[in-house]
Amino acid sequence: MFIRENKLCASDEAITFDFEGQVIEARLGDTVASALLLAGVRITRTTPISGASRAPYCMMGTCFECLMTIDGQPDRQACLIIAKDGMKVQQQLMSPGSDHD
Repeated sequence: MFIRENKLCASDEAITFDFEGQVIEARLGDTVASALLLAGVRITRTTPISGASRAPYCMMGTCFECLMTIDGQPDRQACLIIAKDGMKVQQQLMSPGSDHD
């Protein structure tokens, strides 16, 4: 389970962003990946080879498991992107065997 340690919060200022039509609340300074995990979202993308689900793993930009489409740009590492009020975030879903640039 992913929980927020209140004593470690950098800010209590709330922001919201859109994830697949759902309003996600985050705190100023949260990454997109941490805000989604706190909201109970577990899948950020699927693989182009098998279609297997992937989710944030390393939370430091090493593994690329958290790739998402953020504000229309695909292949963004959600663990490195600071959530901003009003941004649009989508899972990066690919069919097995699909080409992806």
